[in-house]
Amino acid sequence: MPPAKASAVALGIRRVRFASGTFGMDRARAQGLTRARETSLIRLSSRARTARAPAPSAPQPRDPSLMIRLAKRMADLGTETAFEVLARAKALEAQGRSIVHLQIGEPDFDTPAHVVEAGAQALRNGHTHYTPSPGIPELRDAIAEEMKKTRGLAVARDEVVVTPGGKPILFNVILVLVDPGDEVSYPNPGFPIYESMIRFVGGKPVPQRFDAAKGFELDVDGLIASLNEKTKLLILNSPSNPTGGVIRRAELERIAERVRELPNLVVLSDEIYSRLVYDGEKHFSIATLPGMRERTIILDGFSKTYAMTGWRLGYGVMPADLAKMVAKITTNSTSCTAGFTQMAGVAALRGPQDSAEAMCREFDKRRKIIVDGLNSVKGFHCATPKGAFYAFPDVRGTGRKSKELEGALLDECGVACLSGTSFGASGEGFLRFSYANSVANLEEAIRRLRAYFGTQ
Repeated sequence: MPPAKASAVALGIRRVRFASGTFGMDRARAQGLTRARETSLIRLSSRARTARAPAPSAPQPRDPSLMIRLAKRMADLGTETAFEVLARAKALEAQGRSIVHLQIGEPDFDTPAHVVEAGAQALRNGHTHYTPSPGIPELRDAIAEEMKKTRGLAVARDEVVVTPGGKPILFNVILVLVDPGDEVSYPNPGFPIYESMIRFVGGKPVPQRFDAAKGFELDVDGLIASLNEKTKLLILNSPSNPTGGVIRRAELERIAERVRELPNLVVLSDEIYSRLVYDGEKHFSIATLPGMRERTIILDGFSKTYAMTGWRLGYGVMPADLAKMVAKITTNSTSCTAGFTQMAGVAALRGPQDSAEAMCREFDKRRKIIVDGLNSVKGFHCATPKGAFYAFPDVRGTGRKSKELEGALLDECGVACLSGTSFGASGEGFLRFSYANSVANLEEAIRRLRAYFGTQ
């Protein structure tokens, strides 16, 4: 039994009921963003309650079933299906199946040794206590230095907020800025938590479109036309998850021109893959353009560049007044980020960069292998990504839906990938493969796909 089902049985969860009907738990999870607006009710069986309570000394009358009433907004909270596919893949491996993992966006390298040692030394030195909600001064100063070095921006310490991972910046900024009914422009296909959080706070998601035939270039004309006085937040992601697309400087200049015409519009620029660009290109941030520094929030972190996903360390750079509000949300939620983790971050930014640069070169080599390989599979067409470590092939030539293919490739081929619809409705007809895996595993995955679909 898969872990998710086992835990549901152990808790005695019978069903999740919405006003529009009753759905099995598997189906509810598979749907991702549930649109039901009515109150959710979880029934716990009396057997589950007695399993958690001490055995009674004498028979007790049976109480009516316990009813836990969920907030309505929980119906709008989405998820990342990558973790669900990972759980299914691990369950198959436990049964003896061979699985090639291309579903998770995580570097397969270890954290650089000097960064690990800095974290361990920080533990030995007593960095195990509470830290300031915006982050320790040493790391905030190191991030300011990084902004100057990589983007040419002069940033003060009080414009930096450190969080346990990059997601809290996204979450906290949306909580701080977006009221119910406010429009938020976001990439679709894009990181699924964008749409999830917009809906969660009652905002109106307005999807951006991309041209798959041109390597997933952003439809700048369409984006500019969609921005209006009701648009409160514009989310940009370059390089992109899941497409690997990059927004060029000329396009950002056109976007900035329109943003400057809307006095209440703020930009959240997700630059978590900024150090992973290829073909001699350089990352360019919209925050560096005239009039944009004071209305842009840069989201970045350590997970992708330094293979530190498990350390949970991210940050945002933004105007000081906004930083105070974002840090206030941190105080009310996670309190702070672990001190020893932050000291490791200081070592990552100020220490040698050879490991990070070597990872980027290796990802570039793998990029070419997976793109060539996918383009040899019958029914597949894969544009070359310009950044990040994802390939996003068009699979409409197979005649099958993306979600169906995700399941078939895992169950029948032993290749774990993600349906394009995991990243929004515009992802239909595509699959996402992470090439953050060894060359041998990428070649094995291609071999299995060619055996399943044939070659072209």
